[in-house]
Amino acid sequence: MSNQLFDAYFTAPAMRDVFSDRGRLQGMLDFEAALARAEAAAGLVPHSAVAAIEAACQAERYDVRALADAIATAGNSAIPLVKALGKVIASGVPEAERYVHLGATSQDAMDTGLVLQLRAALDLVEADLGKLAETLARQALQHADTPLVGRTWLQHATPVTLGMKLAGVLGALTRHRQRLQELRPRLLVLQFGGASGSLAALGSKAMPVAEALAEQLQLSLPEQPWHTQRDRLVEFASVLGLVAGSLGKFGRDVSLLMQTEAGEVFEPSAPGKGGSSTMPHKRNPVGAAVLIGAATRVPGLLSTLFAAMPQEHERSLGLWHAEWETLPDICCLVSGALRQAQVIAEGMEVDAERMRRNLDLTQGLVLAEAVSIVLAQRLGRDRAHHLLEQCCQRAVAEQRHLRAVLGDEPQVSAELSAEELDRLLDPAHYLGQARVWVARAVAEHQRLTA
Repeated sequence: MSNQLFDAYFTAPAMRDVFSDRGRLQGMLDFEAALARAEAAAGLVPHSAVAAIEAACQAERYDVRALADAIATAGNSAIPLVKALGKVIASGVPEAERYVHLGATSQDAMDTGLVLQLRAALDLVEADLGKLAETLARQALQHADTPLVGRTWLQHATPVTLGMKLAGVLGALTRHRQRLQELRPRLLVLQFGGASGSLAALGSKAMPVAEALAEQLQLSLPEQPWHTQRDRLVEFASVLGLVAGSLGKFGRDVSLLMQTEAGEVFEPSAPGKGGSSTMPHKRNPVGAAVLIGAATRVPGLLSTLFAAMPQEHERSLGLWHAEWETLPDICCLVSGALRQAQVIAEGMEVDAERMRRNLDLTQGLVLAEAVSIVLAQRLGRDRAHHLLEQCCQRAVAEQRHLRAVLGDEPQVSAELSAEELDRLLDPAHYLGQARVWVARAVAEHQRLTA
């Protein structure tokens, strides 16, 4: 059941529709309708019964509240649904009721129904990832040469560019898109094994029915049923966990760059967005909070799925049940994070002038490495490093710009001209391979998208 207070914030509507009560029921009913068609093709079910079964396989025809109450006694959702399905069919075409769910078990209906939902979820995630990646590629190119201070251990380091930071996120998303493409054929498979996985109830018709059923649902037929082999689901969830983590890193960096003390990058503004109930001046990173929240919650949910993998024999007690809400929750959280990340990436506001001022907060110290590297080639590494270290300490103690201190130091001025010092202490001239990294990340994205 959706949480109406928080869903709009943490979950994308399209993903909530996939994992709504109706979505869950329709997945199982799609399995039942396809099973009837497959068994009719194999000669187990009269073709005259198929239409009645198909007509009854509409989620809107069933009372969700009544089914929910019945699940508390039955132990899963398929048992009361199949009973209700049989009653609906019997009320119209009584002779067709005997052919419902023939040879299948509850977990077949539930797992295959889940796979159908996951196919829709995978399509949504891949589409959103592709859209976000395209936006990040565009922004990375636009800001490939926009310098800002690099930060290590939350302290000023050497200059980077905003484009380079965005390209880092883009590269991660490209790898996640590749992972999802690779796992798709492993995930989108039929679950059909009957009582204990042997399909003994269908006799010699078992494989023809299984093959026809997989074809009906446009799923692959796995090497055998996977009732208690849950690696496919956990693999998908794990990649979603990676997506959540990368989006969380994006959200964390944006929120830090939005801090008053930094003020370099901002989420797009909108009326009423990011305000405070008491402080009129506040502009809170409300989108980044969703990304960080998802990255915080998903690992715990993922640990539940890993913990539920050692399932007993041919049907699990409790461990299978632990999956039912967990995997949908992961999908929903990631969908909400992707939606908010797109809003941030699309409309981010960049204060390049503030970035430049922040680069100079330490009065040239962030470029001490640039000077040290050049001097090392003329004075030797240890001597140059020690000399720059002394100059930096003097600049801090005297509250002077490093350029002035270096200009006054005879050992430096003997090796470097005023023009060389000016260039070395200009952040725009110490961006290394930032533009190359952007170009490579964008190229990888474009290769995957082509």
